[in-house]
Amino acid sequence: MLFTPNVSQFTKALPFWMSLLTVPVALLGAIHGDWTVYLMPLFAWYFFSILDAFTGLNLENADPETGEADLFWYRLITMIWFPVQFVTGFFVLWYVTHTDHHSVWEMIVLFFGMGVMCGSVGIVYAHELMHQKNRLERTLGDLLLAMVMYSHFRSEHLLVHHRYVGTPRDTVTARYNEGFHRFFMRVLFESVRSAWQAEAAMLERKNLPKGHASNPFYRYWAIQGGMLLLAVLLGGFWGLLLFLWQAYIAIWQLELTNYVEHYGLTRKHLGNGKYEHVKPHHSWNASHKATNWLLINLQRHSDHHYKPDRRFPLLQNYEEDQAPQLPYGYPLMAVAAMIPPVWRRIMNPRVGAWREKYYPEIKSWLAYKNGTNPMPR
Repeated sequence: MLFTPNVSQFTKALPFWMSLLTVPVALLGAIHGDWTVYLMPLFAWYFFSILDAFTGLNLENADPETGEADLFWYRLITMIWFPVQFVTGFFVLWYVTHTDHHSVWEMIVLFFGMGVMCGSVGIVYAHELMHQKNRLERTLGDLLLAMVMYSHFRSEHLLVHHRYVGTPRDTVTARYNEGFHRFFMRVLFESVRSAWQAEAAMLERKNLPKGHASNPFYRYWAIQGGMLLLAVLLGGFWGLLLFLWQAYIAIWQLELTNYVEHYGLTRKHLGNGKYEHVKPHHSWNASHKATNWLLINLQRHSDHHYKPDRRFPLLQNYEEDQAPQLPYGYPLMAVAAMIPPVWRRIMNPRVGAWREKYYPEIKSWLAYKNGTNPMPR
């Protein structure tokens, strides 16, 4: 396999720093108002997708043995993002609740955009950080998730999703023909319960009660409570409402991505609650260069499941003969997911082809579609 040379150069890392452009977009919307409040979703969803049309695909791979010292510029953007998002988000909240030149509608649209920023960038960076081993990065990930009131995502993702992806136990593996809106309402409630049960099971294995002080849910609630209190102190009642609104939009963005990543892809049930190991063909991938800049290579999703703690610049590309590929990057596919008939028209034939390619021996997919296979042991 050929590897991209000079991955340590700042110029190689620079495209991933384009996420900082969301900051002036947010400030412009807050200070100017009017039509500028629409710029954030247009920028995050469509600017990078348009760039994809010009930049094409990135099929190159960095050497996975590259040392930490050579990844400084990549790590830095993820580590500075929390203070950047924190200052930007709470400044915008304070500003719009202390000026009178924004209509209610402008504030709603503006904080819709803030939710897009915190979901498309903040949660993606939190995802990268929480997979790392050092405490600082994991704490920064916790703080980013608390800003969108979704701290339990860490427990659910690390303890449930990565272990049980493609099985009935994984809440966020979207089932075949399950529309996004139904998926979203299901996941909103099931993911919290799933995360709590996973943490409780860990404590039980240590002979500790589920309410033990080491349960991270207490930390999650404390940090989230601090964020809510700050929103009230800075913006009063309107500050609280706007903060919750952006959090909801960020969560919606996250679950749209979860929906796209594994739609219809299930691991084969081997009998008696045993499932095959996770393989590259259990994730949807996209090699589109610009959207991978925005999403820090999240679209190289098969390799992420193979090496969950592998840092994003080292994630490997899988080609079409190794893992299923999407026709467009995640942002455009997320737009399609919001319109179930369009989504089914694009994706159901691809799922059908995937089944024929990898599991021609399975004659009935009804139990996989309905999630009624036995729970994994």
